[in-house]
Amino acid sequence: QVQLVESGGGLVQAGGSLRLSCAASGRTFSSYGMGWFRQAPGKEREFVATISGSGSGTDYAGSVKGRFTISRDNAKNTVFLQMNNLKPEDTAVYFCAGRSTTYTATLLRLYDYWGQGTQVTVSS
Repeated sequence: QVQLVESGGGLVQAGGSLRLSCAASGRTFSSYGMGWFRQAPGKEREFVATISGSGSGTDYAGSVKGRFTISRDNAKNTVFLQMNNLKPEDTAVYFCAGRSTTYTATLLRLYDYWGQGTQVTVSS
């Protein structure tokens, strides 16, 4: 069983930056593909970014491409989401997710483990 704990959320003005972190338990972190998803009030949870177990493969939602960067430090069992040029429409609860395969994935149903989420609020 993998446990995921997000941190780094908060309130930021439009155009600002935040860096989210997700700490994972377990000794085989590098074998897990990881992802970030977000859910705004009244909306469905949506894909944001994903990274392969080695970190060599990444993919992004079109709405964040060029502004967000996903990365990981396998030695520290941590995945990051660097968010730059934030917009009010980025306001949501951000969730870290892991899957029991090393590959990237954009579909929510392909993930096996989920964190509790961290709130990101972008003011205009």
